[in-house]
Amino acid sequence: MQLLHPLVQRVMEIQPEMEAYSLSCPLVSSSPHQETSIHKTERLQVDLKEMQGKSVGLYFAANWYWKCETFTPVLHKVYHQLKEEGSGFEVVFVSSDEDQASFDRFHRSMPWLAVPFTDLRSRRYLTQRFQIEGIPSLVVLGPNGELVSTDGVELVCRYGARAFPFTSERIAELVEEERLKHSSQTLEMLLSIEGRDYVNNHGKNVKLSNLVGKTVGLYFSAQPCPPCVKFTAKLASVYANLREKNENFEVVFVSMDKNIDDYLQCFDSMPWLALPYDEEFSRALARYFDVQEIPTLVIIGPDGKTVTKEGRSLINLHSELAFPFTELQLRLLQEKQNEEAKAYPSSFDHVGHHHVLNLVSEKSGGGPYMCCECNEQGLGWAYQCLGCGYEIHLKCGREGEEESTGKK
Repeated sequence: MQLLHPLVQRVMEIQPEMEAYSLSCPLVSSSPHQETSIHKTERLQVDLKEMQGKSVGLYFAANWYWKCETFTPVLHKVYHQLKEEGSGFEVVFVSSDEDQASFDRFHRSMPWLAVPFTDLRSRRYLTQRFQIEGIPSLVVLGPNGELVSTDGVELVCRYGARAFPFTSERIAELVEEERLKHSSQTLEMLLSIEGRDYVNNHGKNVKLSNLVGKTVGLYFSAQPCPPCVKFTAKLASVYANLREKNENFEVVFVSMDKNIDDYLQCFDSMPWLALPYDEEFSRALARYFDVQEIPTLVIIGPDGKTVTKEGRSLINLHSELAFPFTELQLRLLQEKQNEEAKAYPSSFDHVGHHHVLNLVSEKSGGGPYMCCECNEQGLGWAYQCLGCGYEIHLKCGREGEEESTGKK
């Protein structure tokens, strides 16, 4: 009978003199004031037979990368939940830190085991064995050492502890559950919790029933976040213009802030509604919509169904003309863009870039891009430098040309 993971056996072959592979383990103790308090890190000999029959997540990460700093608490919570449920899940940290001190500092924030920082050969072997090209990465192995998933980070972020045991069968079940939820989705179902049927309007409560029948943007944002600050100003302008036209449009802020003070500071700069601060509920909503970054604007239609998760891109591209964000409206805007593009020259010599820029469409080399002039998103029609990939909006090209002509 196979007692150890094939992977672990391979690591032990590298160091045959060791009967029990040495893993670094945080020493933890219970505290009446804190569920778990980490006092220090010690080197402990851990008999890997203790991991027999468990699923193991190999967590490739480093303290110097902000995405690892962000994901580690998420994994910590899932790990703790699975431990409480007795699910048979263990995590082993495989570090990419710069030095021992950085490793120790980062590992102290983790309740699980780690490959010792000094064991460079094993860390390299694991990284090469699973072809790790970016961090954070969570590779999940099954109880018999079989590779179950290399997408552990995405699965944990999207489904939390429900993703366990991370098999394709389990993920298929979760996808089907999501499909059924989305098909029967209503605005009240999305935003109400334990009898709370209202949103916050800067100190006043607004019943969710008042939003039914409107197009609603769920705005996932946080403080401090430079891209959020920039897009909030853009969205506020669009919001004001649509309200002035009496369009049935509302925005609800869904806070991704880590504390209520940041939430209040962030919300203070917004003219719309907000969910009351509830970090757990907001993150569950973010997982429901698979929010990968902030800011994100999810558009909910008058029937309570999701219209698009690309509200941010559409606002950046079309401003208030994107409303009501439906496929029909976007098709009309595309036709309008196609017509307007006929008035632009097929190429021009860009003064600032010192290269000739050519007019391209989505069908002739264009596509999603970030405008190199205004740093906003673009799609389809653009002026593009075929040599170096410099790409700008048509209007930015025209404004730049007019500006240079005026200076002359």
